[in-house]
Amino acid sequence: MGKRTRSQRRGSSPKNKVSSHRFPAANRLPRVSDKMAEVVDLIHSPVHTTPLAKIKFDDGEVGHIAAPEGVSVGQNLAFGDNVSLRPGNVTTLDQIPEGTPICNVESRPGDGGKFARSGGNSALLETRMGKYVRVKLPSGKSKDLPAKSRATIGVLAGHGRTDKPLMRAGAAHHRAKARGKLYPTVSGVAMNPVDHPHGGGNHQAVHGPNSVSRNAPPGQKVGNIAPKRTGRGRKRSEEA
Repeated sequence: MGKRTRSQRRGSSPKNKVSSHRFPAANRLPRVSDKMAEVVDLIHSPVHTTPLAKIKFDDGEVGHIAAPEGVSVGQNLAFGDNVSLRPGNVTTLDQIPEGTPICNVESRPGDGGKFARSGGNSALLETRMGKYVRVKLPSGKSKDLPAKSRATIGVLAGHGRTDKPLMRAGAAHHRAKARGKLYPTVSGVAMNPVDHPHGGGNHQAVHGPNSVSRNAPPGQKVGNIAPKRTGRGRKRSEEA
């Protein structure tokens, strides 16, 4: 019988959880309509890859949203149907012209934003289809979303954050620690058989299939978990 795997040892212990008190707020679109808000501050959040804009509405309500490029302190943001196409304004997808870059896109109306939320990313509104709108996501995949889902106009700030390499191991350590991630990580094939199902052998390789069932026990659940497909995809012939 071997040891418990690394993921088993970490488990759900509070020791490995992120300290939530270190983060200012969540990135979520407020559930408001036909309101104006003023950007009172731009905040750095260790858990987010883009700065957060602290906004204050006329009635005193305070919220936080991911700041698109071009948003500055003192700027007024509009929430509702009849808004101008300025970075930071929030409106429904059926009110946005085709070809407009958008970010923090809702999957369903009122969920606060699910797509294009990391620094420097944006989606593209491709076409309208009645009750649905086709949006091209940062991955290149197109997705049909409800026309009443909301989105923020513009491209999220934080572009180029990955251009500068991590020159020191300490930089990678602090980046992982801020997000509660394990660092450094050791490959399973580099371990002994007692430590990991992929360990052992005369070469560092997975000796056998590395796909496991969704219902596999925890000690066996490593590698590709319930993959839809494996291996390299074959290119389709031009003439089918």
